Amino acid sequence: MTGPETSDAKVSVASPAPPSFPVANGGAPEMIKKRRDFLAVARARRWVAKGMLVQGRKRRDGEMIGPDVMRVGYTCSKKVGNAVIRNRAKRRLRAAAAAVLPIKGRSGWDYVLIGKAGQTVDRGFADLVSDLETAIARVHEPMRK
Repeated sequence: MTGPETSDAKVSVASPAPPSFPVANGGAPEMIKKRRDFLAVARARRWVAKGMLVQGRKRRDGEMIGPDVMRVGYTCSKKVGNAVIRNRAKRRLRAAAAAVLPIKGRSGWDYVLIGKAGQTVDRGFADLVSDLETAIARVHEPMRK
């Protein structure tokens, strides 16, 4: 007898993929890893929020990175605390960036999030996300003369 009731084939149900946020460049932001890239962003726009400092710059057309790629870097100085505290601060910055940059970030931009001593680790996560949203909006504003 043939048919679905005699089939020995097992049907496997795959677990659903974890939710992902729509990103302007079609994927997760790339990491900034080279010192020269951090320095280039440091020369551009910045906004100081209570929980972090955010730097951002729009890349020029002649650069090797594609115009549809968004990049982000994270850093904390030793003023933030020992290695455990610095890593915790960077984890919190990464989590905030994962929540905000896919929505507010722009393709063709580089962002650097810098942790602040006594603020990045101790500040509530909702406040940290709000700080980042405000900072990203300010960094994108046209420059005043």
